[in-house]
Amino acid sequence: NVIHPDEVIFIHDKAPCMRAYQTQHLLQDNDVKFWGNDIWSGNSPDLNVTEHSGTIIKDEVEKKMLSEPGLSRYLEETLKTHILDVLKNMETDNDLFETLLCSYPSRLRAVKNANGRHSDY
Repeated sequence: NVIHPDEVIFIHDKAPCMRAYQTQHLLQDNDVKFWGNDIWSGNSPDLNVTEHSGTIIKDEVEKKMLSEPGLSRYLEETLKTHILDVLKNMETDNDLFETLLCSYPSRLRAVKNANGRHSDY
């Protein structure tokens, strides 16, 4: 691991499953450091870099699926193969994750300037 678990704070958007009080209490009861409902900006998905990696995965898989000949582009097995391929390639893409993580200061500034609302991220 590159980051020690004690240096990590779990953050999440305010999706219903995450903002549920049972979820909040589960994290508290298990001594997980996290930003709860009182800290996380509910109007701003702009702080969630995983949304950007999700978009990258979706776009890459879609490109691969569209390049498949004939009916094979509609097969579940083809989809699974391409998802695994894209994820495997991302595992070693340190530049991507470094770029996403290093974008945090400017993301925070943008959200602060937008008073917690949507920003250009």
